[in-house]
Amino acid sequence: MKFFLKFTSGHGRFNFVLVILLAAWLLPANGAEERLLGSNLAGLLDYAREHNPELAAMRHEADAAVQRVQPSAALPDPVFRAELMDITNRDMDKGASLLPSQVGSTRYTLMQSVPWAGKRDLKRGAAEAGAEQARGRTAATWAELSAQIKSVYAQYHYVAGSQKITRDLLDLVVQMEKVAQIRYANGLAAQQDAVRAQVEQTVMKTGLVALDNSRRQTEARLNALLSRPANMPLAAPQQLRGIPATASLENYAALENRIREHNPDLFADEAGIRAGEKNRDLAYKNRYPDFALGISPTQFGSAVREWGVMVELNIPLQQETRRSQERESEAMLAAARARKEATANRILSALAENLSGLDAAQRTGSLSSGSLLPQANVAFESALTGYQTGRVDFAALLDAVRQILNARLEVLKAQTDAQMRLAEIERLLGEEL
Repeated sequence: MKFFLKFTSGHGRFNFVLVILLAAWLLPANGAEERLLGSNLAGLLDYAREHNPELAAMRHEADAAVQRVQPSAALPDPVFRAELMDITNRDMDKGASLLPSQVGSTRYTLMQSVPWAGKRDLKRGAAEAGAEQARGRTAATWAELSAQIKSVYAQYHYVAGSQKITRDLLDLVVQMEKVAQIRYANGLAAQQDAVRAQVEQTVMKTGLVALDNSRRQTEARLNALLSRPANMPLAAPQQLRGIPATASLENYAALENRIREHNPDLFADEAGIRAGEKNRDLAYKNRYPDFALGISPTQFGSAVREWGVMVELNIPLQQETRRSQERESEAMLAAARARKEATANRILSALAENLSGLDAAQRTGSLSSGSLLPQANVAFESALTGYQTGRVDFAALLDAVRQILNARLEVLKAQTDAQMRLAEIERLLGEEL
């Protein structure tokens, strides 16, 4: 939007053109900025997915959990034993020896431990549930990380937009000061008008200093999430994502179903319940003994002349110990179920809260852009016309400028709040809308 100011006095006609682009939000990025990370959210998310060390650690832990599945159900290694009998060769006309063919006899035993039927399957099931838990924790880590990046990016966009808005209006106030000085020189206004314009410029410059500090802090937070040095440059943000129509209070039931199906925390808790069930069943299976099967050939001289077989089993006599282990597994399973219920309650409560916040942010943004900002523009034009004709003082004109600044910042703030609410909803869903 362009404002053309024309001042007329009895001493002559002064034509001044003040140009302020009040409808522009961000300066277009130059070629160097486009090559930098940070101009769009998708690039930040892709970079974080590849470089964030915490996410990488969770992936490695998930891979490790998957590798534990096969060994959990594998039979233990067999045991080989050799017994040299009568190595002193008593009552024989030869000395002691440690060679199998030079002693009285040598018994070889090969044993294999075999768990009670069903124990191996339960161990495998528990390990598989543990691997699913690890995958759920990895997904939860990414959901949390991506939500943080989305929120910080929205703040980054807000700070950059605020800087652009403030600079634009600062330029306008500078032109207003020049006009006030000319009017003062021609005896049409008081010197106080120019002083007030200078004071307003100082206030705006102070605000720009604070915004510059906020921008550096926001860039440092983004770089930390991306695992980059804190002072690495980031491109100016270009635009925010659109808000999907599905992110509304009217779709609460559908979003609740999606959360129950896809939320990574609930997925991990459900896997924890399955692991608890397998461990409970395994605790009850420990009432039955495990076996060790073996074969035992016996060597006399240089030939094997005897064969034997063996069966070994443990006797589950420590019943009180096993009852305690069973009660422990039941308690752990109950804890896992309660934990999932608590997680569901917390997540669904957060969903309702963020949907309400998103709705409020969207309505606020609509009011600000559809009513407040146009009204502020009209008020400025009216104050400008009044100042030209001498019916409005300079203070009222400055107030009109402040109203435009506040209105544009209110629009930007509503957009930022909506983006942060959307990021939190997507974190709860475990996927993008």
